[in-house]
Amino acid sequence: MTEERSSDRWVSIALSVLLHGGLVAALAYGWWMYRNDKPPTPTLAIEATVVDAKSVKGANLPATPPAPAPPAPEPQPEPPPPVDSSGPPPPTPEELAQRAQAQKEQEEKAQKEQQEKAEKELQAQQQRRDEERQEQAAVQKAEEQRKAAAQAKAQKAKEEADAKKRAEEKRLADQKRQEDERRKAAEAQQRAQADADLKRSLDAEERQNAAQTAAQNAARNSAATASWESAITARIQRAWLRPPSARAGTTCELYVTQVPGGTVTNARVGSCNGDAAVRESIEAAAYRASPLPAPPDPSLFQGELVITFRPTD
Repeated sequence: MTEERSSDRWVSIALSVLLHGGLVAALAYGWWMYRNDKPPTPTLAIEATVVDAKSVKGANLPATPPAPAPPAPEPQPEPPPPVDSSGPPPPTPEELAQRAQAQKEQEEKAQKEQQEKAEKELQAQQQRRDEERQEQAAVQKAEEQRKAAAQAKAQKAKEEADAKKRAEEKRLADQKRQEDERRKAAEAQQRAQADADLKRSLDAEERQNAAQTAAQNAARNSAATASWESAITARIQRAWLRPPSARAGTTCELYVTQVPGGTVTNARVGSCNGDAAVRESIEAAAYRASPLPAPPDPSLFQGELVITFRPTD
C-alpha cells in the first residue's frame, strides 16, 4: 500500500477551503446585486381631454391667467418589491446572513470532518504501517524460525550422515580386521603346514643322515677306526696317574670332545665303578693326553669319542 504524503492531504484541504470560499463569495455577490437592482419609480397615469372654451355653449368664463406649472412630485418611498406569487419570497438579509453563517458553520464542520477524516486516515495509515511492521516482524521471525529449523534439520542430517559414515567406516574396519585375522590365520596355518612339512622333511633328512651316520659309524667300526681308537685309549692310559683308591678291574666310560688336530676340549666320566678320585684321575689323564693321535684317514675323524677305560695295571 502506497503511503499518502502530508503535502497531498494539505493540498486537498486547501482546495476544499477555496471551493467553499468561492461559494460564499458567489452568494454574497448575488445578495448585493439583488439589493442594488431597484425597480423603476412608478409614475401616475392621468387621462384627460383638451376642450376649447369657445366650443362650450353658454360658457361665459372670465379670462383667467394661465395656470402655474404643477409642482414636482415628491419622492415616494420605495415600494416593496413585487411579490411573486408563483414561488417563495426572496430571503431577507437576516436570512441570507443566517444562511451564510450556516454555510460557514457547515464548511467549518465539513473542514473539521475533513480534518478528522484526515487524522483518522493518518491514524489508519499509522495503524496499517504498524500492522505492516508487525506483519513484517512476524514474517521475519517466521523466516528466522524457518531458517533455524532448516539449519537444525541440516545439522541433524549432517550428524546422522557423519554417524552413518562412522558406522560404515567402523563396519569396513571390522570387516578388514576380520579379513586380516582370517588372512593371518590362513597364513599361520600355511606356515604351520609349511613348518610341519619342513619338519617332516628335516626328520626324513635327519633319519637319512642318521642312517648315513650309522653307515659311517659302521664304517668307522672297521679295523682302521678300531686301531685309531685303541691308540687314543692307550695314550690316555699312559697319561693316567693311578690313585691309591683304584682297584683292579676298574671300568669307566670316558666321553672326550676334541677338535681337528686332536686337542681335547672336554673330558667327562660317565658310568664308572671307581670312586671320585678314580674318576677325576681319568678325566685329568684325557687332558694330559691332548693332543690325541690323528686318525689314519681324515674322514674317520670324530669330534665326540666314547672310550671304555680299563687300566691293565
